[in-house]
Amino acid sequence: MTLINNLPSHDKRRRPETRVDGHPALAPGIVHSHFDVRHEAPQRQLLAWRDRVGHVIDVLPSLTQLENPFNASIDRYTIGQLVFTDCRSDSMLLERSVARISTDTVRNYVFHVFTEGGVGSVAGIYQQSDTKYSAASILALDMNQPVRMQRHACRVLSLFVPRALVEAAFPDAESIHGRVFESTTPLTRLLIEHIASLNQNLPGMDASEADHALRAGVQLLVAAFGKQGRLSGNARAAVRAAMFGKARRYIKANLHQPGLSPESLLNALQLPRPTLYRMFEHEGGLGAYIRNRRLREAADELVKFPDLTVIEIAYGLGFKSASDFSRAFRRAYDMTPQDLRVQALQRASGKSTDRNERRD
Repeated sequence: MTLINNLPSHDKRRRPETRVDGHPALAPGIVHSHFDVRHEAPQRQLLAWRDRVGHVIDVLPSLTQLENPFNASIDRYTIGQLVFTDCRSDSMLLERSVARISTDTVRNYVFHVFTEGGVGSVAGIYQQSDTKYSAASILALDMNQPVRMQRHACRVLSLFVPRALVEAAFPDAESIHGRVFESTTPLTRLLIEHIASLNQNLPGMDASEADHALRAGVQLLVAAFGKQGRLSGNARAAVRAAMFGKARRYIKANLHQPGLSPESLLNALQLPRPTLYRMFEHEGGLGAYIRNRRLREAADELVKFPDLTVIEIAYGLGFKSASDFSRAFRRAYDMTPQDLRVQALQRASGKSTDRNERRD
């Protein structure tokens, strides 16, 4: 794995003088965009930022924020399948709800490296935390899972990675959602240095060099989170990863079987009970993982099959009563199944209206 810390910043061959919107033109194969809310009226700045990032995540502004100026800017680089961003912003609340997930197609993983400021709280279906992290912390998000995040004023470098690329190297990839850890080990320090160096040198790279550097960053990120999850480094870890993958596939294939339970999984896979239960510690336990996967499937079915009643979907996924299903759904997503359907319909109607307006 080659890092880029020593890339010469004075190499004029790599730094074309042509400028676009005040920024150096990049090499062919690298698509760059820049956005800054300073060009908007003060009362429009946060709304303009919400529109700019709304294709990925929802910004939830307070009335006070809407009445005051808001500072934010972002540089976005696309190289093949990978996207890298450099973002500075004031404090804000961000959310990717289950209604949002069920009505869009964003499914990649995002790794946020905070070089200034940080995240105050992260809440998702598997992890709940309310801790103020220092600068130089790293947050991983699976865009296929809901999240609500309070972010402080910060500068954050983000790497958007296709699911297949992460999951090919890290079989337990879904479990990293919502995890935050700080620069406390040689590996995480190396990772943060690499990402910061990449951000500094990216405008002077050609497409092949940038792609190589981004993929090296992905490898470091996967290694860091894999080590934290005890899923890398030796043959024992590889065996554990293979067993975990087998268990997850069995659960996914049997979500609609009423008899699916920790006991049925133990019987089907013939794995030692302590081993199987340890594998699901990060998801709140094996029973919680099965229930969360069923709730996630239910959320998709509520949107995809509007003609099915809520109770039909609940029974089809092993819930014994409508009340049990509704309580579990509300605890997981802070809304009722009926609320999800309403929100999904509103989102779909809004997208249809936007498309019609663009055609006009």
